[in-house]
Amino acid sequence: MTKRLLVLALLNALTPTALAETVEEAAAVEEAAAVAEAATTTELEKVLVTGEIRYRDRTDDTAPVLVYDLDYFQRFEPRTVGDMLKRVPSVSFISDVLEYDGARLRGLDPGYTQILINGKKVPGAGDDRSFFVDRIPAEVVERIEIVRSASANRSGDAMAGAINIVLRDAYEFDGGYVRAGISHFDDGEVKPTAAVVASGELAGGRLLAGASHQGRYNPKKKLSLRYDEPGGDFDNREDQDDTRDGTDDSFNLSYVRDVGPGKLSLSGLFVRTDRTETEHSLEFNDRTSTLREHLLSDNDQVADIRQDNYAIKGEYAVEHADGGKTELAFNLARMKDDTRNVEEEIGYDDEDTPPSFDEYEGALELSALRDRENGVSLSHALALGAAKLEFGADYLDKRRDFGLDLSEVDTDEEGEPLPPYVDFDRERSRIEERRLDPYLMLSGKGGALAWEAGLRVETTRSRVETDAQRWDKDTTVPLPSAHLRWDLGAADRVNFSVARSVRRPNFNFLTPILREGEYGDNDFIGNPQLAQEKAWGLDLGFEHRIGKHGVVGVNLFYRDVKDLIELVNTGDPSETALEDFEDEVADFLEDHPGATPQTPGYPQLDPDSFLFTAANVGDGKVYGVELDLSTPLTALGLPDTGVFFNYSWLDSEVDDALGTRRFNDQARSVLNVGFIQDLPSLDANFGLSYRRQGRAYSRVLAEEVETRYGADLEAFVEKRFGTQWAIRLTGTNLLNASKDETFHKFDTLADQLDRDYDEYELETEKSGPVYQLVARYAW
Repeated sequence: MTKRLLVLALLNALTPTALAETVEEAAAVEEAAAVAEAATTTELEKVLVTGEIRYRDRTDDTAPVLVYDLDYFQRFEPRTVGDMLKRVPSVSFISDVLEYDGARLRGLDPGYTQILINGKKVPGAGDDRSFFVDRIPAEVVERIEIVRSASANRSGDAMAGAINIVLRDAYEFDGGYVRAGISHFDDGEVKPTAAVVASGELAGGRLLAGASHQGRYNPKKKLSLRYDEPGGDFDNREDQDDTRDGTDDSFNLSYVRDVGPGKLSLSGLFVRTDRTETEHSLEFNDRTSTLREHLLSDNDQVADIRQDNYAIKGEYAVEHADGGKTELAFNLARMKDDTRNVEEEIGYDDEDTPPSFDEYEGALELSALRDRENGVSLSHALALGAAKLEFGADYLDKRRDFGLDLSEVDTDEEGEPLPPYVDFDRERSRIEERRLDPYLMLSGKGGALAWEAGLRVETTRSRVETDAQRWDKDTTVPLPSAHLRWDLGAADRVNFSVARSVRRPNFNFLTPILREGEYGDNDFIGNPQLAQEKAWGLDLGFEHRIGKHGVVGVNLFYRDVKDLIELVNTGDPSETALEDFEDEVADFLEDHPGATPQTPGYPQLDPDSFLFTAANVGDGKVYGVELDLSTPLTALGLPDTGVFFNYSWLDSEVDDALGTRRFNDQARSVLNVGFIQDLPSLDANFGLSYRRQGRAYSRVLAEEVETRYGADLEAFVEKRFGTQWAIRLTGTNLLNASKDETFHKFDTLADQLDRDYDEYELETEKSGPVYQLVARYAW
């Protein structure tokens, strides 16, 4: 009884809402009821500055869903959604050090993971249809949902799963806060960060508005050592400085009010990214020397990037007296990306000692990407006895326009400037997709069992246009799904899911534009008739509630992938092979004037490099085990100590022209472990977080890459002043983590099979610690 009074007294220092919830939980007999009450918690207690430690939430969804609210991440002051996702199970990244852009759920390519904002799809800049999650500031996020298996009422292009980024909502959020701080980087650069969020009543409803500014900066150093082959002769060394410098500015709004018999919800998000990527590299023919007599090249590259993303969502929902519900929703999403990339290099001839000036060359690329998605959804749910029937349809109209202008210039006069960039090769393409996806879903609950079964039929009409040519394709794919949740008791449950899902082809795989030398000496052209990859997936999980706040779970997953897209040889020679043949013919004619193809010894075309395309020719398997734990150590007498742990073991199998491999760049494992210690008597807390990502391997035509990351250690210290002020100091990359890559490079497929190397490269990339000091005031 004394302990219970102490707990209530401690929670009384929090908000009235939190206290009310605690009293209700204490009065509840079944823990499931306590979990349901916790789900109704308003955002107010997250705004207020308290020492309460948050943990992974347990949901009542029948489908397997993990929920992490903002406060789970907030102590470590994440800048972006990417910084948040690196702490959750099974999410890996194949990015530069301190860059968390393309989320790889289950370690698979970002195109296998569906990224949603408020439950709706958003367009991204990636050719693989991925959305870079580091474009969304952490400050606008209410919670992150990891949806492990597909349901009929969600889009089926989520083979690895879906990540739903739920933004702050005016209906749940009350109050406001101001956040301001600075980040200090390894080279002495300082960048500001600031945010403000407020919510209140307006015009009969509730309005939430927020804005944030985030200075982005990442200075890296790279070292590349290149050899003829593994264990072979040294060829050259490259020293590179690579700096990413920019800002992210965001604005978000949410408005909710009752209109007639229903509730109207409107929300919007705008994010602008201004970014400059600057690289300077020097190449030497000596392992250690930086003297001019060993210089092979001097290269500068600058990319200026401007990207705008915005998403608008509206929803009108009517609750019916018989327990039914009707919803009409629309969503508009736009992505605009303009990049100016200029690379200029002075090359020196290694055949001379010291190397003499050879050529000064430059290339200017101007790319413009416009991607828009318009969607409308209509659904209706009604009670059928103890079950619920939901049916509806989702319509999506997508258009993606891409333009690339390329100009290349050079001069062989030492000391002379490059000619102006005036002559451009131009490339234009458009991809349109119109989808109408009806679905039907039946769900229910009886005793300890909850179940859900449904069918979604995704119909897609696609069109690819380039160079005044057009290709059309219609596709219909049925996607059944079923989920079962079995509550073994108040604390234990089992989840089982089976679902069919798809992955749509990469945009560059669909566009029939010839790309010379795309894979070694081999060329590539897209295939607009590609079909979607399809997979049957199984998930089996067990979850145990630890006290009121802790959760421990284990999940096994399996995906059987069909119609996997792989590169195939068209049999046509590459442009390199044709040019080599033309040179061979010219040399023969010079020695044999007047010769014809019938002349003995006249060269015959025997190419060793070819034109490749993409086709649905492969199968694959993906499987693994996911463990996660999030709990206070109350059972050990440490209620003010919270720990979190998740570990994912990931594996897969794919057959390609060289044999069996894993899915490209799938990390073998992902580990996160950490703790938070609250010090109530000091109104302070501190914590540590450790992350380690396993080795990844990629094998494509003419190149194989092994990637390894060092461990990442983060720490924070926080001091609170009452319930409105807090100051927090965080440190990131405290172990100076490195990214180490091994490149096996070949000219042709035959060379790759025979291990006849074009180049063997060892590359190391490093970036130093980042420190952030942030103050927060809440009301």
